[in-house]
Amino acid sequence: MLFPTLEHILTHISFSTISIVITIHLITLLVRELGGLRDSSEKGMIATFFSITGFLVSRWASSGHFPLSNLYESLIFLSWALYILHMIPKIQNFKNDLSTITTPSTILTQGFATSGLLTEMHQSTILVPALQSQWLMMHVSMMLLSYATLLCGSLLSAALLIIRFRKNLDFFNEIEYFYAKRSALKSTFFPSFPNYYKYQLIERLDSWSYRVISLGFTLLTIGILCGAVWANEAWGSYWNWDPKETWAFITWTIFAIYLHSRTNPNWKGTNAAFVASIGFLIIWICYFGINLLGIGLHSYGSFTLPI
Repeated sequence: MLFPTLEHILTHISFSTISIVITIHLITLLVRELGGLRDSSEKGMIATFFSITGFLVSRWASSGHFPLSNLYESLIFLSWALYILHMIPKIQNFKNDLSTITTPSTILTQGFATSGLLTEMHQSTILVPALQSQWLMMHVSMMLLSYATLLCGSLLSAALLIIRFRKNLDFFNEIEYFYAKRSALKSTFFPSFPNYYKYQLIERLDSWSYRVISLGFTLLTIGILCGAVWANEAWGSYWNWDPKETWAFITWTIFAIYLHSRTNPNWKGTNAAFVASIGFLIIWICYFGINLLGIGLHSYGSFTLPI
């Protein structure tokens, strides 16, 4: 009784905290002078991260296996991975451009995980025979980390496209002017041509998107290789063209095309961002859509929607 109660408390603490954080985050976007609220938002993110970590540890201790055996547990882990991505720029003292992506993403993921749709998966169960392997932690954790990273990179690319084709950029210009005014490097020689802020924002989004997707692509490659080895042990074949495997391969191909297109000056920027934006939909089909259908060798992660 102790572990389920603890998991219930930690899950709802994390969701309540992230709900407050997203509200603060929206307020600070509208009222930039409220620096104290911005600090509270970061503290809330840290508190949520520790709540999610506590949940995963508690689940691990109570079940005896790493908590990645069904969709509910994987969504919680996906939220945890998004928090990791949120904190990396802070640790390295970079300006946290990712926060506008990671913060909303975490509340949506966490909100769905704690919703009533996955109630039947909230209780920890014994692993099915296919999952009783030491490869569970390595393969599934790598895949989910790659999904979280690639989703963030894809959203950055989507933001690039929106800003690139948006006619009225007064809001974004105001944000850029606010940061540029605080920068010592730009205090003396500050460019004043109209599209400067738009250009700087697009360049920064493009740079962050490329770096994040490069990391996610590496994790995805490792995850697929680990899955192939595990499949050979469990089913006697490295690759079975299972729906999950097929869409994982499609996901890998889309982002391989993105990374390759970045080497071509004619495709760098808008065209590459369009490819990455398509990848956002492909990831959700691979991760969530296949589970919704409940088909193939990976159907143990499926669920049915309540009527």
